[in-house]
Amino acid sequence: MTLILNSDEIKNCVKFEKVLIPIIEDAFKSLSLGKTVMPPIMRIDIEKYHGESDVKAAYIDGLDSFAVKVASGFFNNPKLGLPSSNGLMILLDSKTGVIKSILLDKGYLTDLRTAIAGAIASKYLSNPDSSTVAIIGAGIQARMQLEALTLVRDIKNVNVWSRELNKTNEFIKNLSKDLDLNFQAMESTEQAVKNADILITTTPSKKPLIQYSSLPKGIHITAIGSDAEEKNELDPNIIKNCNAYVPDNQAQTSILGELNHAIRMGLINKENNFNDLGKIILNPKLGRINQEDITVADLTGTGVQDTAIARYAFLIAEEKKLGKIIN
Repeated sequence: MTLILNSDEIKNCVKFEKVLIPIIEDAFKSLSLGKTVMPPIMRIDIEKYHGESDVKAAYIDGLDSFAVKVASGFFNNPKLGLPSSNGLMILLDSKTGVIKSILLDKGYLTDLRTAIAGAIASKYLSNPDSSTVAIIGAGIQARMQLEALTLVRDIKNVNVWSRELNKTNEFIKNLSKDLDLNFQAMESTEQAVKNADILITTTPSKKPLIQYSSLPKGIHITAIGSDAEEKNELDPNIIKNCNAYVPDNQAQTSILGELNHAIRMGLINKENNFNDLGKIILNPKLGRINQEDITVADLTGTGVQDTAIARYAFLIAEEKKLGKIIN
């Protein structure tokens, strides 16, 4: 029997809660310790419509189920009144391969696990007293990254920049209804990062938006936009000169992430091995050493995150008796 869950039922099961942090942390730890089977990402680019679709999957040793996910990002969609992200997850039994659940989340679980990964990165890599965050971008992931960040840091000030000022203002207006924070719309990325403790980049930009010369000492950067070969939000010199570069999975970031561009420019040797996020969770001393360090988390999204959050959503749905069972 297979449990079918629609997006409303999934949102009823899984919200921004601190319980998600250890669930995703455990997934990263398993990945770092080699206790997973995670194939390379399969991606289709639809350049004509500024879109892409990815297939990710991972088995985590010891879990009774694993996920295969199809996710899309079509970045012209907001102009059509549609969300930019969509998708679904399929949860399969680890012993038999039987489909346990189809989660029609429309990209919600992907957005959520990505935001939680960003919060985990800030938890381990930013200064504990961080209170000002710069957000680059004004889409759904920008909002969710900020909401997740408030689970791990006492954020007071939010500097927001996006390419369209009216979109930035609308973003601030909507978020101000739910979050009692000091929001400011910034005219440039340089202005946004000037006094920031944490910087989160969430755009599909193909040209660097953040220059190394604009970074204040002690800043932590979580970069999530560069999840394809051509995407690039950070000046590659940031990767070269930061005190701690932390990929979610180096096999991916060397091809898809910000690291990819630093390697292409000859700034980083492709044979270099970096401590991934799982290693930092296992041993935080491998990350930030002192208050003035500049740290970077390069997050391209992993199949282990999808398995972890799909399994959690399924278990909560069973507990709440949600969804429709089909034979």
